[in-house]
Amino acid sequence: MLAKDLITDEIPPLKTSDIGLMAINWMDEFKVSQLPIVNKHEYLGLISDTDILDLNITDNEIGKSKLSLIRPFVYENQHIYEVIKLVSNMKLTVMPVLNESEHYLGLIPVTALLHQFATLAATSEPGGIIVLEMNIHDYSLTQIAQIIESNDGKILSSYVKPLADSTKIEVTLKTNKTDLSAILQTFYRYNYTVKASFHQSEFLDDMKNRFDSFMNYINI
Repeated sequence: MLAKDLITDEIPPLKTSDIGLMAINWMDEFKVSQLPIVNKHEYLGLISDTDILDLNITDNEIGKSKLSLIRPFVYENQHIYEVIKLVSNMKLTVMPVLNESEHYLGLIPVTALLHQFATLAATSEPGGIIVLEMNIHDYSLTQIAQIIESNDGKILSSYVKPLADSTKIEVTLKTNKTDLSAILQTFYRYNYTVKASFHQSEFLDDMKNRFDSFMNYINI
């Protein structure tokens, strides 16, 4: 998934001739905290709601004010992971997209990123989640996949998180198996540290026990 595939046409850019109040109203309407300022195809930078309020330019044209604009952007062929990294690091609600000539193409709202990331992480697919902790030198996705596949499972998505001040990592796996019991037993047998797991069998067993207890109670 590339940046150009995430551009929305619903949020228009601002012009230097637009007044601050209109910018504030648009930000409120589209539930964002920044908007790009664009003259023709030239991207000038992002202006935020706090910029407008701090400079008291709600009734003035944006271009007539002394602005110190930040100018973050991504190119149209950059991967979604790079977009997410920049949005997260800069705490933005939108990300402008430029072509190779640095002409403004549109923007990506953070809501679109969240939706696409959920798709990449297979969050809507049924299955269980396993979180492993291990030394970074012991990490082998091939071996992990073999363990899961030996129990008739498949990895739908995975990601690795380095642990702070440590040589260890946390590996989160989304599998297509709703009952992880056999997979977990195999991980334990191979001396993996299972930090957490989330699957349906325990929940369903608990619900069944509660239902059986309730039925026994009303039959007394």
